Amino acid sequence: MAAATQMTGTTQATAVKPGVNPWAVALTVTLATFMELLDTSIANVSLPYIAGGLGRSFDEVTWILTTYLVANAVVLPMSAWLSRVFGRKNYYLGCVALFTISSFCCGIAPSLGFMLLSRVFQGIGGGGLAPVEQAILVDTFPAEKRASAFALYTIAIVTAPAIGPVLGGWITDNYTWRWVFFINIPIGLLSLYLSSRLVQDPPAFTVERKAARAGGRLKVDTTGILLVGLGSAALEIFLDRGQIDDWFGSRIIAWAFAIAIVCWVTAIFWELRQKDPVIDLQLLKSRHFAIAAVLLFIFGFGIFGTTTMIPQILQSLYGYRAIDAGLVLGPGALMITLLAPIGARLVQKGVVHPRVLLGCSLLGVAASMWYYSTFNLATNYGHYALARVFQGLGYAFFFVPLNVVAYSELRPDQNNRASSLTNLFRNWGGSFGIAFITTASERRFDYHQSIVSAAVPQTSGLLEQRVRTLTSFLVERGFSAGDAHAAALSNVYRQLGNQAHLLAYMDCFRVLAWATLAVVPLTFLIRRFRAGGAPGGH
Repeated sequence: MAAATQMTGTTQATAVKPGVNPWAVALTVTLATFMELLDTSIANVSLPYIAGGLGRSFDEVTWILTTYLVANAVVLPMSAWLSRVFGRKNYYLGCVALFTISSFCCGIAPSLGFMLLSRVFQGIGGGGLAPVEQAILVDTFPAEKRASAFALYTIAIVTAPAIGPVLGGWITDNYTWRWVFFINIPIGLLSLYLSSRLVQDPPAFTVERKAARAGGRLKVDTTGILLVGLGSAALEIFLDRGQIDDWFGSRIIAWAFAIAIVCWVTAIFWELRQKDPVIDLQLLKSRHFAIAAVLLFIFGFGIFGTTTMIPQILQSLYGYRAIDAGLVLGPGALMITLLAPIGARLVQKGVVHPRVLLGCSLLGVAASMWYYSTFNLATNYGHYALARVFQGLGYAFFFVPLNVVAYSELRPDQNNRASSLTNLFRNWGGSFGIAFITTASERRFDYHQSIVSAAVPQTSGLLEQRVRTLTSFLVERGFSAGDAHAAALSNVYRQLGNQAHLLAYMDCFRVLAWATLAVVPLTFLIRRFRAGGAPGGH
């Protein structure tokens, strides 16, 4: 690593062939990452159609989501090590090719078993795309220009999950669910062609690979691979299937939790003692990188949690179609697309220090979460879209300075391993956020339902008056007296249930707001640094 250390501060590693515009490389690798992140959410709204097409129950086809997420979670933390084994460019091209081929297999799947196997391979291919792309961006652009590259990356990772449900709903409504997977094929082929022509391994990464292969062979950390792989798979199953299978009421979920804890605790102690670990936890000794890891977890927790929760609210309580609920997310993604480049310019020009932007963006996100929590059943599309705009305004100035901070204390030869860890924490944040939303909303619904029911007893005069009014209205519309009374009671209790559901969701928004506020003090621990220089301007 001595040669790599000497490169620090003197030369900037590059993954660009001579004469190739670095933005061509950035757009090329972002294309594949956008495709992969889109796939994490686009299939959600198509599950009922897939169940019908394959002749299986809805509960069975939910494993289509789980198998992808599990395979993705296993590969993601090991992507840096796999890059060193095969070479970053070769590994990236292999991931794009595997993702594209498995997408085709998903589209032609004749049975659920074939579909699940194809999704496993799709998750394996997709797991390496985001971290490798981030490493390529860091090495392609000099430190003083990375902010602009991260702005492009921000647009991809935020916009793709937001438009996934909308695009998936439109495709299934107008064509067939199989095109949800087929649309990946032309994008994958284009990305494969452009990446093979434009991307190359940078000098610092080559030095890192040679150092890791001291003695002629790359040492394989078999124990670390098994611990990280098994721990990641068990944790993802625990988070993704926990609420569906009643958490610790299920033996499978209990075992998944135990395996995840044992494997990850053991992996931490094991990896810290290895010279060439699968995941380099030593990077967390860097103050800036550790702070960035925590903030990335909160970012994933909030963005994926709300992206899951808002469509649920609009469809279950307001009667929106899936495509209409998805459109509510659009203004927030548009805001990020418009403002992320501005945030990048502010950082690059030194107008605002990254820690100031981070603090302000976190406060803005927390305020938007609290604004959500004030809504009621009469709130219209405009207010939900406006809240999403406020949320997008906060996130637009978050991800770019955060990544600049994350890499500010690292050597060029550490970029590859750092990208795996940053994406791991973001992925964990998203998984924990979705698990929290699905569980907390159900638990708080039970609580609020009991409170509402106690507050409105069956002997309530207001309740009786409401039922009589609805009964009379329905009788005038041709219902019999008995049917009208039953329908009136059903309508009233449905309204009370909707109120309880809304209160539960509002509680979730408040928790997200407090969680975001809780990490604001971390921004004060970020030291001053020059773009591409050491902290404190050394």
